[in-house]
Amino acid sequence: MKTPALHESTFGYLKPTEEQMVKMTDMRNAAANYAAELEHGLPDGPDKTYILRKVREIAMWANVCVTREADGSPRG
Repeated sequence: MKTPALHESTFGYLKPTEEQMVKMTDMRNAAANYAAELEHGLPDGPDKTYILRKVREIAMWANVCVTREADGSPRG
């Protein structure tokens, strides 16, 4: 039998634990600080916009990483 590519909970909502919420807040703050440095230090233009969007994307994936194991299953 073929193993599914995605865990069954991949598109479901995983309510973070209190510990995970703290870590997620730390990760968001780190991303926001980095984005602020980039905003201040880079010249305006499409490259800067792209970079800031990628930092936002990375911040969102960091939240996913906090709540899931490597195989996609919920991190307990």
